[in-house]
Amino acid sequence: MTDAPFRLVRDGAVLEVTLCRGKANAIDAATSRALGAAFADFRDDAELRVAILASANPRFFSAGWDLNAAAAGEPPDADYGFGGFGGLQALPDLNKPVIAAVNGMCVGGGFEMALAADLILAASDARFALPEIRAGTLADAATLKLPRRMPYHVAMDLLFTGRWMDAAEAKHFGLVGEVLPPDDLLPRARALAQLLAEGPPLVFAAIKEVAREAEGVPFATALARIAARGYPTVARLYDSEDQQEGARAFAEKRAPVWRGR
Repeated sequence: MTDAPFRLVRDGAVLEVTLCRGKANAIDAATSRALGAAFADFRDDAELRVAILASANPRFFSAGWDLNAAAAGEPPDADYGFGGFGGLQALPDLNKPVIAAVNGMCVGGGFEMALAADLILAASDARFALPEIRAGTLADAATLKLPRRMPYHVAMDLLFTGRWMDAAEAKHFGLVGEVLPPDDLLPRARALAQLLAEGPPLVFAAIKEVAREAEGVPFATALARIAARGYPTVARLYDSEDQQEGARAFAEKRAPVWRGR
């Protein structure tokens, strides 16, 4: 295994997090905690606006939970850090866009890491599976998320059987936004990240918080909370210079200049 389980590269307002651990980018508890710290730094860095999660391995996005570590005694409920498994599952207040660029095999916890992103792009060779059923354990995050992201019976099929789903099927059911030739995957992810980096960061933050916090809340209740500025990101947006800049730019027929304040 390499000494560093992932690489961090900054390109202006974009952070690329590239998995490069061993033969299959399997994630043990130590790697998960390190990823959580990296994504927390991304969250807290005002100069960074978008993150890309990708893989350096052409065959694997990630094999998920490190079964070698499990065989050595690491339990499935180990301390994966304050960000949860892979650093993204439960990281609080991550109100910036995250793009997953998925290639090769995206398995178990690796699939769950992709599901924790806001946008998923897939290479045409990407394949997804949740084989936890065969190991006698629960794909916890996927069990919570998949039935909300795709038809219930299809989600149960994936969870109960552990079968493979190719990129075309994932696109059909809306799990991925685009399917691209493998060589085009990362360039497209970078182009999309740059587009988002030029957008209004306070609006992105409000979108993420409202979508996250309003899940399961009655529509009228959530809408009333928005109107009352009950979400911190919404209150900040409505009192911001960017809110005024957006209106001025529209009236003056020019591109807005977003400052995140």
